[in-house]
Amino acid sequence: MGNQKFTLENECLRVVASDKGGELQSVYDKQAQRELLWQGDARYWGDKAPNLFPYIARLTNGIYTYQGKEYQMKIHGFVMYSSLECTENGEELCFELKSDEATRAQYPFEFVYRIKYRIDGASLLITYEVGNRDSKKMYFGVGAHPGFQVPFVPETEFEDYCLEFGEGVSPSKILFSEDCFVTGIELFDGLEDGKLALKHSLFDEDAIVLENMGEKVTLKCKKASASICVEYGDIAYLGLWHCPRTKAPYVCIEPWTSLPSRKGIVEDLEKQENLLSLMPGETCSKTIRITITE
Repeated sequence: MGNQKFTLENECLRVVASDKGGELQSVYDKQAQRELLWQGDARYWGDKAPNLFPYIARLTNGIYTYQGKEYQMKIHGFVMYSSLECTENGEELCFELKSDEATRAQYPFEFVYRIKYRIDGASLLITYEVGNRDSKKMYFGVGAHPGFQVPFVPETEFEDYCLEFGEGVSPSKILFSEDCFVTGIELFDGLEDGKLALKHSLFDEDAIVLENMGEKVTLKCKKASASICVEYGDIAYLGLWHCPRTKAPYVCIEPWTSLPSRKGIVEDLEKQENLLSLMPGETCSKTIRITITE
């Protein structure tokens, strides 16, 4: 497994990514001279920003079916555990994974998966591109799982931050069982004036997953003007998470195109309603923009 690192840089940001999973390793704010990306800590969570494909989160019993056959897959799919090829290393970084014998054992489709990183001023653009190279319809989910340092302003605390969705946004919350499988949906009552105040106890029951949450969310410090805005456009779901029942000093902001399995149901890939699909020869592209303000 490779772990070679590649860097993008301009006057505002220095971004580092690895060929291991195409995972971000650093988002450094050069203006304020501070690291914004969670740097991993085994006490809370050892990863930094895994990329999720072809399934988001958990499968019931670790399996799904496709055309009557069972397949096994780890949580969040296999990209995060794979070595990707860096195919562009200039003004843009591009990491690529193509289907092979190892992927086909878990996921019976011919595909190409790319992650592209580009800096635009004080913004980092992350594009996920999936192409169906098979002769049959392909089903999948794609997502991001970046952790951000909280606090990221000196002399502030976790509770000095909030997530701002904007006025008029009325999200629904996906309900989960204790072991993190989907059980239903209800209106989310955690916002006040479009803002979710951060406190560690929010995550005592694991992730908060929302839909109808608008097209962006901004991580703001109440005691300073600094913020991190994550724009996810038409991506359908948003996970918010840190290690449950801890005082972990980070929060993950996770745009997802699909959901985990329903409680007690081994999902049929052709029937899970929230999965994306591509016909032979088609390509799907989803872009996330992360913008830093001082």
